[in-house]
Amino acid sequence: MSRPGRAPRNTIDKESMNSAVNDVVWTGTWVAERLGVELVGDERLGELLGLALRRNPKRAHLLVSNVLGKHVPQSPSVVYGHGFALGRRVRDLLGAEDARAAVVVGYAETATGLGHSVADGLGLAPYLHSTRRPVAGVATAGGFEESHSHATSHLLLPEDPALLAGSGPLVLVDDEFSTGNTVLNTVRALHERYPRERYVVVALVDMRSAADLGRLEELAAEIGARVDLVSAASGTVRLPEGVLEKGQALVAAHEPAPPAPAAHGGTAKAVRVELGWPRGVPDGGRHGFTPGQRIRLEGALPAMAARLADALPDGARRVLVLGFEELMYAPLRLARELEQAVTAEVRYSTTTRSPVLALDDPGYAIRSRIVFPAHDDPDDGPGERYAYNVAGAGFDAVVAVVDSVADTPELHAPDGLLARLAEHTPSVLLAVVPSYVPARTPTERPSMLPEPLRGPAFSSYAPDEVGWLLQDLSDVGLEAPTEEREEAIQSGGAHYAESLPVEYQPNAQYQELFHTALADSAARLAQAVGAVTEIVLAERSPRPVLVSLARAGTPVGVLMRRWAEHRHDLDLPHYAVSIVRGRGIDANALRWLAAHHDPADVVFVDGWTGKGAITRELADAIEEFEASDGITGFDPEIAVLADPGSCVRTYGTREDFLIPSACLNSTVSGLISRTVLRSDLVGEHDFHGAKFYRELAGSDVSADFLDAVAARFDDVADAACAQAKELLAADRTPTWEGWAAVERISEEYGIHDVNLVKPGVGETTRVLLRRVPWKILARTGAGADLDHVRLLAEQRGVPVEEVDELPYTCVGLIHPQYTRGATGADGKAVTA
Repeated sequence: MSRPGRAPRNTIDKESMNSAVNDVVWTGTWVAERLGVELVGDERLGELLGLALRRNPKRAHLLVSNVLGKHVPQSPSVVYGHGFALGRRVRDLLGAEDARAAVVVGYAETATGLGHSVADGLGLAPYLHSTRRPVAGVATAGGFEESHSHATSHLLLPEDPALLAGSGPLVLVDDEFSTGNTVLNTVRALHERYPRERYVVVALVDMRSAADLGRLEELAAEIGARVDLVSAASGTVRLPEGVLEKGQALVAAHEPAPPAPAAHGGTAKAVRVELGWPRGVPDGGRHGFTPGQRIRLEGALPAMAARLADALPDGARRVLVLGFEELMYAPLRLARELEQAVTAEVRYSTTTRSPVLALDDPGYAIRSRIVFPAHDDPDDGPGERYAYNVAGAGFDAVVAVVDSVADTPELHAPDGLLARLAEHTPSVLLAVVPSYVPARTPTERPSMLPEPLRGPAFSSYAPDEVGWLLQDLSDVGLEAPTEEREEAIQSGGAHYAESLPVEYQPNAQYQELFHTALADSAARLAQAVGAVTEIVLAERSPRPVLVSLARAGTPVGVLMRRWAEHRHDLDLPHYAVSIVRGRGIDANALRWLAAHHDPADVVFVDGWTGKGAITRELADAIEEFEASDGITGFDPEIAVLADPGSCVRTYGTREDFLIPSACLNSTVSGLISRTVLRSDLVGEHDFHGAKFYRELAGSDVSADFLDAVAARFDDVADAACAQAKELLAADRTPTWEGWAAVERISEEYGIHDVNLVKPGVGETTRVLLRRVPWKILARTGAGADLDHVRLLAEQRGVPVEEVDELPYTCVGLIHPQYTRGATGADGKAVTA
């Protein structure tokens, strides 16, 4: 075993206790004087610890932490900062490679928040805490005993059974390290089942006696592993003979009678605050908590704290956020965010099972106690629970944070926690975090569908960038002249997905325009990519399965995947699927996804929205798929770079600007065609089809586009994260104003078909490249974003009409009722 050396000893005794911390009375004075207890060790011990007496037959004294956030209300930044700093020290100790492979385990109930904070400081470590709450349907991965505790059985209930099975370091976190029995029990139990080469024990204070100092070294030799110890301070407790009996006698002599209700009367009703907790993010580490889930939580914290701030009473100067037993991390993070959002003094502590004597003396660590019945239907039956140092502390408001399992009639009863709090504060708020229920392990369904196509055999993208849930139709002749294709589509003789337009081959002038546009917009694109990816990680899933809508969505999906890897070291799966207006999404692709991934993790990705037709198409298709296949969980909400039509909630920006990938066709999309759906080519059990234009490799700029945008990730990282944070806190409800504008334009120009009105820069470009354009409407004063549109329009002889107050930068109008040049004298469509 390797352990940092102990600092020179400092004795906190009768002579020094009254000046231990900033010339105020040390909160261990009362116990030290009456029991003869001494703390010997680092100078910081008096700052970190006080003393109290337990109502416990196994140990007389209690080391009361001033920075744990359990018994003593403390600044949440101080509480979180101590855990985070310990995590940073563990990361430095392990080195980058081992730190990436580490798993952190915290002990219930007192160290659940501390352990989680250590995991945050470590960086990319998943976190799990032990629990005394059995959960039906979740297999136990381990269990152990805590010898001195009033409640002994610890369970480990990870949702992912493989969480503890890795070979990387296991980091065990407790608030104090005294006899070492709890850690010894844990390591032996887990090492027998999941052997590994390295363990790190982390504690706020290392308080082992001389007799216990060698036990970790002995354990390390016994199991053949390295065991390190990291603590904020170290020392020991000197206990005189007969301390247990003396302590029990003191408790019996000073145990107060139940206090009378205070002036506020205890009848106040708690104000419930809806937090808007991010869907799918666990309430804590009881079943495991991943780095991706931390990203999602941090993205949602500002908005949740703002809701708490809005609910506080006017003039509140001192506010307590009160967590609940094992639920320590969620209220800690909420309190820390609230502390930064309001001018009031914010403190944080949690309720507990631990029975401790309360004594109103400045030299005693537990000065008041609120007693109330358990309110979460505990497995070991009803019993008393406690909130310490809350009564008499002068809080203008208390925000009680519980999980939904604990939001019971007992919580709201006349003798329940909320009523007891109301006796001591004029305002009680209640915030309920949804109790996380692990997903049932899905039954693997057999599938005859093929594996995804990948480059270089299909597409010019690298094989790990995207898997195409398509069939290869490269050898089939599908292209038709643009005019013939348009006439067939508008006459109802064919669907647009039954054929392909001839691939537009840009001249040198247009290619130069593309590269100029890319250079000018790479940073803006990178920022939008970063913002939308951060929102997805915060709101949708900690490890999303990106599913881009081929093909315009595919470059965006690749960029989002690159951002997640670059910023968060996440290796996200990414697939491309076909969706066809009027025909829906490829149901076989959905079946393949459901057989290989949790549908709830799937996030559909597209480049931009126009009027929102595909958004509506996807929602209808998912509803139809659920009805036909009985497979639920797919969220039809699309994530896009740009949402100028205000059609979705998940976007990087709502500006209508040029996304250079819209300037080209296959040569910026991995050399893949539009998708094809034709009954003679696509059978009942086939994926939709597409072509790989290998012959255009000389003109391929797909990699150029991706690399140019990804190269700006570091430059825009802060701006992208700030933009995501701002959007997460904003009202992003779609207004569908784009759809309304399209309907108006359709009527004003006599088209009477919204499908022939293509709003936005991206859609207008598509009209000029693939369809028979009639005219282009450009917003007056639109600048360089339309250079390529003007060039294409000139090449195709299409007029560009400037329009004031156009909600988009431009709108492309497809030639209505196309019969090769049918235009009336008034410039509007010829009617049939």
